[in-house]
Amino acid sequence: MPPSTLSVAVPFRSPLETFVACAHEMLDPATPEAARRRAEPRLLAVLPALQALGVFELFSIRDPALAAMVRDELEARRQRHG
Repeated sequence: MPPSTLSVAVPFRSPLETFVACAHEMLDPATPEAARRRAEPRLLAVLPALQALGVFELFSIRDPALAAMVRDELEARRQRHG
């Protein structure tokens, strides 16, 4: 499915599907800023599940800004939860 047809409004079945859809929406230059702001919390919310599955040990995020956001959020969660 091309990124332009994905929407974070659709209820996805897995954390990975949610992450990918939100990432596509956030990285698409045609996505309005309001839609990006709605996608970001959904993307961040699934990070613990993806981390538990080992996704970030197997795959790397190529977009530098998205990679930094994910890295910063995971580090902040580690600090909050000890």
